[in-house]
Amino acid sequence: MTRRPHEREIHDTAEFDAVIARGSLIGHRIQSVDLTDRTFALLSTSTEGAVFLGCVLQPEAAAKVRADGALVFPPVPELAFDPYRARLYSPGELFDRVEDQGYEATPDFLAYDWFRRTKADGDIFASMLRSIHDDAISDALDELLDGARVVGVMGGHAMGRGGDAYAGAARLGRSLARAGLTVATGGGPGAMEAANLGAYTAPLADDVLDEALELLAKAPSFTPSVTDWARAAFDVRARWPQGGDSVGVPTWFYGHEPPNAFAGHIAKYFANATREDGLLARCNAGVVFLPGAAGTVQEIFDNATPNFYESRGEPTPMVLVDRAHWTDRLPAWPLLRSLAADRPMASRIALVDSVDEAPEALRRLRLPG
Repeated sequence: MTRRPHEREIHDTAEFDAVIARGSLIGHRIQSVDLTDRTFALLSTSTEGAVFLGCVLQPEAAAKVRADGALVFPPVPELAFDPYRARLYSPGELFDRVEDQGYEATPDFLAYDWFRRTKADGDIFASMLRSIHDDAISDALDELLDGARVVGVMGGHAMGRGGDAYAGAARLGRSLARAGLTVATGGGPGAMEAANLGAYTAPLADDVLDEALELLAKAPSFTPSVTDWARAAFDVRARWPQGGDSVGVPTWFYGHEPPNAFAGHIAKYFANATREDGLLARCNAGVVFLPGAAGTVQEIFDNATPNFYESRGEPTPMVLVDRAHWTDRLPAWPLLRSLAADRPMASRIALVDSVDEAPEALRRLRLPG
């Protein structure tokens, strides 16, 4: 039986040892694994057709696998991120050192700083590293979400902690997660953080969310201090460490927006177009659009286009929340409804007045099974 591509990937030394025990690395892809202590195994095992992506190898092992016909992409020294990484980011990884040194010392900020310095310099090496990184992130995201029912929650970054709208978005995330769905957001502050927070509190008692909202309200926005904003989130995580999982898909393209700490898995990209399309494409159980501005409007029609043409199969549900916002302030709903007229997607769109109506609307629109 032909193996799927992911079954040939090796992400850590435990997987490496298991494959070696079967006697061959032929055709495998080894991602960002430190193999300095596996030299003897590499010298005594066939590696024809293997690819080593950012692995640390002793010189004799590197020479041997190249002689076998393997491809070796060496680590890039003094880079703020690993372009070959095999897994998504965790909040603790991106915000490492925020507690004692502040946000400017974190890997998240250092990666953004590198991006800011290189994005317009025309250096093909820098653009190649960004592309390799983003492709690795997409691969890891596919592996994580394989077989999952994913629902997206989109909304603006300006929604502040402590307000009714933020609390409503958090209740929405909690409700969707408790319904057995994997909540995915743009991974940033505001409505995105609120939905990830709700999913985080889903396995816990109802009053945990209320208490968490009170704690977070002490740092209502990531401006003027990302450090204070992030520390408040990690205080919540420390108080209730057994929270649920969800996914955040942010981008360094909007460097002024840090990722939020409540998504257990963070797929952070350099290319915003790749991030936007990839996030929406993976929301196979539908998307809820909370009030937002230009970015949320873009996401509505990024999602509407494949639903209109059915390029990804049957249209997936789209629920817009806040009738006044989407018909008067930013009239996306009339255009969406006109696009959907006389097409299969017409039965997959809905407009509701309040966020608490969104889960039921999504359930009504959901595809069978």
